[in-house]
Amino acid sequence: MDVRTFWLAGRAATGETELTVTNPLDGREVGRHSVPTDAQVEEAVAAAHAVAKEAAALPVHVRAEALAHVSRRIAERAEEIAQLITAENGKPIVWARGEVSRAVATFRFAAEEARRWSGGVQRLDTEPAAAGRLAYVTRVPYGPVLAITPFNFPLNLVAHKVAPAIAVGAPVIVKPAPATPLSSLLLGEILAETDLPEGMFSVLPVENDRASGLVRDPRLPVVSFTGSAPVGYAIADQVPRKHVTLELGGNAAAVVLADADLDWAAQRVALYSNYQAGQSCIAVQRVIVEEPVYDAFVERLLPAVSALVTGDPADEKTQVGPLVSQAAAERVEQWVREAVEAGAKVLAGGTREGATVAPTVLTDVPREAKVACEEVFGPVMILQRAASIDEAYAMVNDSNYGLQAGVFTRSLDAAFRANRELEVGGVIIGDVPSYRADQMPYGGVKDSGIGREGLHSAMEDLTYEKVMVLTGLTL
Repeated sequence: MDVRTFWLAGRAATGETELTVTNPLDGREVGRHSVPTDAQVEEAVAAAHAVAKEAAALPVHVRAEALAHVSRRIAERAEEIAQLITAENGKPIVWARGEVSRAVATFRFAAEEARRWSGGVQRLDTEPAAAGRLAYVTRVPYGPVLAITPFNFPLNLVAHKVAPAIAVGAPVIVKPAPATPLSSLLLGEILAETDLPEGMFSVLPVENDRASGLVRDPRLPVVSFTGSAPVGYAIADQVPRKHVTLELGGNAAAVVLADADLDWAAQRVALYSNYQAGQSCIAVQRVIVEEPVYDAFVERLLPAVSALVTGDPADEKTQVGPLVSQAAAERVEQWVREAVEAGAKVLAGGTREGATVAPTVLTDVPREAKVACEEVFGPVMILQRAASIDEAYAMVNDSNYGLQAGVFTRSLDAAFRANRELEVGGVIIGDVPSYRADQMPYGGVKDSGIGREGLHSAMEDLTYEKVMVLTGLTL
């Protein structure tokens, strides 16, 4: 099996050692990749720092065409990339294809935003003292970006860091998750086909214990991290003077109000508690149902969960595959066991085979149980009764996290009230919290992190406003 190169300042490179990537389902070897040496990591950082001014000055058409090229090439190689995602991540092929389609759109959106990315003007002569003055306001990149990416979307979450960086003219160094580096290395191969200057991007598949040096390096003024809250906050604490953006997950709630379409709600909750084996920051974890329809909803939910196809992620029919590793599955199994020992009841699932956890539904879960108050990141949902809409919304907010929430209702009043009251970054009305459009602002509050993804929002996050005042004009 060929050993994949990594990407050092836009060029293919090899180091002195190799690592093997395995399939989460059966442990078979998926691929091997070369690992950068310390000297090569230093070379990548130095190159990003050296090219920063050139990158910021790149004509818009150069940035936009590079992004459009990446979008086109991902589309052309879509099935190859989807199969790779499934092999290294364990994601069912149906979801892997969806991720590839989203990455195509993400780079296309970035190309479009790059062409719209422009300065604005502001007349200052609203006061006599500023007569003849005009402000020209632009946004300027802070500088090179360190992008630390997770395993659960090994292509599209890399895209959400790389694409906006290129769009604003910022060099970017990607440190992919050790479990799933192959998709980002393939993305590097496509980026290398563009006319971007040397040093504009690197993909460095190093182990996590080598990331701290990159985080602390003053030549990388921006750190963009997606992962767990403890790791994210540790990064922010290391570099308090850097611009740090964090997407730290959540324990997303879906609220089912008494006027909801229960059949639709049950189907959506069943599927999106378990898609990606629950390994999504906005997978449904807490299901809060108004008392009058609780029993009717559960009668619809449990058959929908049982109907999900669990198995080999390479099978076209599979909807729920393995977790990223057996250790991850064992942790989820342990959290379920702890909840049951504390009084929770299992209505479905609760079992594990290797790295695969059966879709699990729990009720009567104590508030302090990990499956209730932390991010499970597995195919587990808990059911909770709410006496009223007041209680339902209060239960959503009774969390340290606040990424997204879904509210199933036909009432505009209930929808706008949710938008006012729920302490989350996104409220999805009529659907699960798992809905995300790649161009919309995406991020959370509380322990779900700081900053926003979504192309335009991320481009703003990677830049600062700069004002030039013109004097002595006749306006």
